[in-house]
Amino acid sequence: MHHRTVAELMTRDVVRARRDLPFKEIVALLAENAVAAVPVVDELDRPMGVVSEADLLRKSADASDPTGRTPIPCLEAWERAKAEGARAEELMSAPAVCARPEWTVTEAARLMEVQDVKRLPVVDETDKLLGIVSRRDLLRVFLRPDDAIREEIERDLLQQTMGLAPSAVTVEVREGEVVLGGIVPFKSLIPIVERLCRNVDGVVSFAQNLTYRTDDLASTPSSG
Repeated sequence: MHHRTVAELMTRDVVRARRDLPFKEIVALLAENAVAAVPVVDELDRPMGVVSEADLLRKSADASDPTGRTPIPCLEAWERAKAEGARAEELMSAPAVCARPEWTVTEAARLMEVQDVKRLPVVDETDKLLGIVSRRDLLRVFLRPDDAIREEIERDLLQQTMGLAPSAVTVEVREGEVVLGGIVPFKSLIPIVERLCRNVDGVVSFAQNLTYRTDDLASTPSSG
């Protein structure tokens, strides 16, 4: 079973900002490239942080409201310090939360969720920037054709991994929703099949109507 890696999904032509890039040039960089954030790199092209539209908008959020119509709480001290920044290294969110190119979609998605970030700079073993992967990039695995998902489940999982005959289990895939039917030799195989199928890239949901020939999970009466 082949899991798509970050290297396969990431954007390699990365728009980046040098650490001393001024505020207005960062705004222009985002606008010209139609991106919402860019990694900030040092002299060795290693990510130091990420500067986003949200980081830049603190500049406006920290300004006083002459109308008095906006009852919004004042920024915290650390937010105010960033709002007063004038260069990328002063404005960015740091440190950079990075991914490695060999990671799977699951690994990258979990890190995004835990760190509450929308994108991850991708670095090599020397921490040099290789690319950037976003939530949108990770979602591309769900664009896999149904036929490709069905073939992977039938050939790679059921036949090669589980050793089941092609006629033993039927596989239906529609819009990424997988339904299995048929007979497996042992009851204990059913949760294994389910776990493997759910981990196939592009699977949206899974259901099964599998039966079994032998209940190998039944408890054996103890001899007395």
